[in-house]
Amino acid sequence: MDLSTSAVVFLFLTYHLSEAGDRSYNSILIVPNGGEWGEWGKIESCPKGHAYGFSLKTERKRGLTGDDTSLNGIRLHCSSGAVVQSTVGPWGEWTEVKECPRGYLVAFTLNVESRKGPADDTAANNIQFSCGDGVILEGESPTFGTYGQWSKRCPAGAICGIQTKVEAPAPGDSTALNDVRFFCCD
Repeated sequence: MDLSTSAVVFLFLTYHLSEAGDRSYNSILIVPNGGEWGEWGKIESCPKGHAYGFSLKTERKRGLTGDDTSLNGIRLHCSSGAVVQSTVGPWGEWTEVKECPRGYLVAFTLNVESRKGPADDTAANNIQFSCGDGVILEGESPTFGTYGQWSKRCPAGAICGIQTKVEAPAPGDSTALNDVRFFCCD
């Protein structure tokens, strides 16, 4: 993504923050390696507080027996006791919650498999989060791709909102979750 495209994306996201509910955000965390398929879901946020942990909806490897989708959903577990998620794919099971030992989630990196052409595409496969104290948490998901660069850290506060890009079920080859954005609150 070049600088002018990044600026347009930033302005677009900043303009549309008012659609995200009653929370005000101080920044949006993105990574450049998200998958290309799907539609962005609704922004969902912790009603108050910040995300101290997460869980994933993942489909185990199917290999030669079917279509692999791997990562289908991400849930944020909030200090207020709420659990929030944006759009989620239909396959898989939810993993146990991964929690920061102290503090909250402040940055992330996404594991994504590049386009496979006529082969089985999976897009996003796993995620790692950095806690405010530097502890790294990694999801439990079949991994077909590679991790890209880390997002920026929340400049103040921590992650409090999520928006996912998910491809709807398609005949033949579905990818489910492709990309994610996180929102930081003071």
